[in-house]
Amino acid sequence: MSAPTTSRTTVTEREARQVAEAARQQDWHKPSFAKELFLGRFRLDLIHPHPLPDPESVRRGEEFLAKLRAFCESTIDTARIEREARIPDEVVTGLKELGALGMKIDPKYGGLGLTQLYYNKALALVGSASPAVGALLSAHQSIGVPQPLKMFGTQEQKDAFLPRCARTDISAFLLTEPDVGSDPARLATTAVPDGDDYVLDGVKLWTTNGVVADLLVVMARVPKSEGHKGGITAFVVEATSEGITVENRNAFMGLRGIENGVTRFHQVRVPAANRIGPEGAGLKIALTTLNTGRLSLPAMCAGAGKWCLKIAREWSAEREQWGKPVALHEAVGSKISFIAATTFALEAVLDLSSQMADEDRNDIRIEAALAKLYGSEMAWKMADELVQIRGGRGYETAESLRARGERAVPAEQMLRDLRINRIFEGSTEIMHLLIAREAVDAHLSVAGDLIDPDKSLSDKAKAGAHAGVFYAKWLPKLVAGPGQLPLSYGEFKHEVDLSGHLRHVERTARKLARSTFYAMSRWQGRMETKQGFLGRIVDIGAELFAMSAVCVRAELLRSRGEHGREAYQLADAFCRQARIRIEELFDRLWTNTDALDRKVVKGVLGGAYTWLEDGILDPSGDGPWIADATLGPSARESERRPFGD
Repeated sequence: MSAPTTSRTTVTEREARQVAEAARQQDWHKPSFAKELFLGRFRLDLIHPHPLPDPESVRRGEEFLAKLRAFCESTIDTARIEREARIPDEVVTGLKELGALGMKIDPKYGGLGLTQLYYNKALALVGSASPAVGALLSAHQSIGVPQPLKMFGTQEQKDAFLPRCARTDISAFLLTEPDVGSDPARLATTAVPDGDDYVLDGVKLWTTNGVVADLLVVMARVPKSEGHKGGITAFVVEATSEGITVENRNAFMGLRGIENGVTRFHQVRVPAANRIGPEGAGLKIALTTLNTGRLSLPAMCAGAGKWCLKIAREWSAEREQWGKPVALHEAVGSKISFIAATTFALEAVLDLSSQMADEDRNDIRIEAALAKLYGSEMAWKMADELVQIRGGRGYETAESLRARGERAVPAEQMLRDLRINRIFEGSTEIMHLLIAREAVDAHLSVAGDLIDPDKSLSDKAKAGAHAGVFYAKWLPKLVAGPGQLPLSYGEFKHEVDLSGHLRHVERTARKLARSTFYAMSRWQGRMETKQGFLGRIVDIGAELFAMSAVCVRAELLRSRGEHGREAYQLADAFCRQARIRIEELFDRLWTNTDALDRKVVKGVLGGAYTWLEDGILDPSGDGPWIADATLGPSARESERRPFGD
């Protein structure tokens, strides 16, 4: 019989939504290309001409990339990390000496001060050498101590912690708990005020870098009391503090060198001076940090695409079937075309989003989320296609290939390592909901009270009048646009014509906005339950964003004389492939099995189909589905293992 799980914090669905909504960055002070796209407005002027980095940042970035490449080639042994499930101490020591821990930290604190663009290029490079090392650096800088302090920390906190993070100390971000994932309203870790300190108690799960970290960003709930606003709050915590125990080093199907664990806090004292921002601002800090922090994942996904393309090209030219290279057989060639075109698209989306983040002219919260969503999904598909192209050799491990005298290509490892990106920093399903919420923000701003059951009749009347004015102006603009004019976007027409694809993006953006409006009119307050529909709306927007990015990138490369003809060919191929996917998604908006699926799910949960499970054995072990996270001291020896110890 399974052991009982810990008592759970119970909140209603409405309370959970209120917590998430309060943490959302609700204001839009700068334009957003993706937000406009979902509203049916194709603002090409926001991304074209393609924004460019300044020469000095390019010089410094390229100089560091050259050093990093030499280090990766000479020091990082991918096979050893996979075999030992550890990143060797000398690798981390070398990264510290290079300054790689401080790529995004200002030079005045001892960092390199790289732009987002070059930080992502560095992650793509090191991630291609070892995804585990890439995860170490990304977790430390994208969501660990440096980023929230850069955005929300006091000067004293920056002076105290950023020099350490830049050169010596590894950091980790601790939010998830055994029974709390994307529903932070149920956060159970507490931080109780006690004089000039807070006392932390709780258990954190999947703490990437947590096993080796020196500094932690911890999210904990401060109880409301006299003089304390309370709420979920962020703290910088010394990993060596008394009462902290790393209870387990977790192991996964991929990223075998990742230092990810379970961390217990028991009566851990944290100075109030280590609180980041005010009480109750923890989730807002976390979500704002992730706006650009999410770009680290598509960086490594783009790097993975480049590697998949290289291996597919070399292998498919070498391997012959029925008298010619397998690449020349259409069944394999179509996969190679998909990998090449999609790799070009992922780099286009990544570089455009990164440069927009550096310029800070646009609000990129949706663009970064789309880049993460699209990059993680497409990289997984590319790796899967590479394994298929390689056949049995794709399924065979690199060590086995080496042992029998063939090139040790870790295709199956790439597939395993990439799989987590569809879950990391917001699963695909959560990203769909997050982006959808932003995509319909304009509608909820003007008509939200109309569908809110708790609003009074007078509030609904005011909202109706406001919505009438908004839609009277907005809806007519969705009827016609530049996408219907044959000569629109003529600057993208050269030996290969991309102007037609941009016209398609403009027309489709208006169609997407009309579909969203129709759905809101049809379902009103039930819209938030239509997660299948919302996911498809977001996926269409992601394809349109990628199509826009590849066209703009191709034109940039053409104008600079950098493989322009080939870039136009790749952009054309990608856009044609994307248009087919978009058409399928539009068909599935209204023709799908969503309602039937809900009935089947209820039957599954109600036990109606248990007979279907007959005839198998379940090899799973005993134990609770969710580990006991009852507060109290740890009964286990700490597995914390700082590098070099």
